[in-house]
Amino acid sequence: MATGMHTVADIFCVGCGSIVGWKYETAHEKSQKYKEGKSVIERYKVSGPDGNNNNNYWVGNEAHVGGSDADDA
Repeated sequence: MATGMHTVADIFCVGCGSIVGWKYETAHEKSQKYKEGKSVIERYKVSGPDGNNNNNYWVGNEAHVGGSDADDA
């Protein structure tokens, strides 16, 4: 990545198996440690090309996008 070296894990849709984002597992640079445990969900891959979620895409109300458990405390 442009901001430094990271170890990431893919986040995938349990309905279709498509990769929809990633989670930062480890940041190898001290200035990037704040990203560890945070997630990135690609909106286009979840809500579709027109962004209105009317194209057989579905997002559950229980989904938690981004952040970490520490952010919720």
